[in-house]
Amino acid sequence: MEFSLLRRAQFNFWRMAEPRAVFEWQSFYALKPLLKRLPKGDGHSVIVFPGFVGSDRSTKPMREILDALGYKSAGWGLGQNLFFDEQLEAEMEALVREEAEKSGGKVSLVGWSLGGVYAREIAKRCPNQVRCVIALGSPISGRMRQTHASNLFRAINGQPSNLDRTRYRELPKAPPVPTTSIFSKSDGIVAWEASKQETSELSENIEVPASHLGLGVNPLVIALLSNRLAQDPKNWQKFEPKWWSRLLIKTPK
Repeated sequence: MEFSLLRRAQFNFWRMAEPRAVFEWQSFYALKPLLKRLPKGDGHSVIVFPGFVGSDRSTKPMREILDALGYKSAGWGLGQNLFFDEQLEAEMEALVREEAEKSGGKVSLVGWSLGGVYAREIAKRCPNQVRCVIALGSPISGRMRQTHASNLFRAINGQPSNLDRTRYRELPKAPPVPTTSIFSKSDGIVAWEASKQETSELSENIEVPASHLGLGVNPLVIALLSNRLAQDPKNWQKFEPKWWSRLLIKTPK
């Protein structure tokens, strides 16, 4: 889908407004004691994948909350998220398989931005080891023009080959496990259209007010993570916002 001139202008406006993420980080630390009092989890393992140019340091605040809620969180442990190749993909798959074997159960995967793309694709490779996938502002449409980070990604990783283009076309397809895509219409880095997936019995979209750079610490998103990770994988139910939260949280089809 190509953007209209108006939509392109809106997207560029929100890119310029991304510095508002500082308020989301401030609210995260201000509300951290309350976030730690969200409903406790069942103790299963959760692996968190960072966004493009990010590392485990960027996901540490989120993982601290997950640990406080009783989950066994882990970063991806692969340094800065800059380069992608077959070796990196193999290492991510091995990480998921090893964590599942070590924990004795399926693991949940949470990915911020590009990390969410990786989480979804790895879940397709080893669905028997994955409990659920949650992507935060992830460019899953496969259309490079729907993200302001595409030029930098291609400058570092090169132009996609024919094989890569085929894989890009498969990105919108959700893995065969419960999959949630959380996105914002005011995201200034990844257009919300790029993060919206087709819904099914095992896939859903949740829209929140957030910046791209603040998604991983936005208190509302953290509350949604707590809710989604607590779902019984044998009786997974789509998120239904309470009446009082429908002005902030939407579940588009």
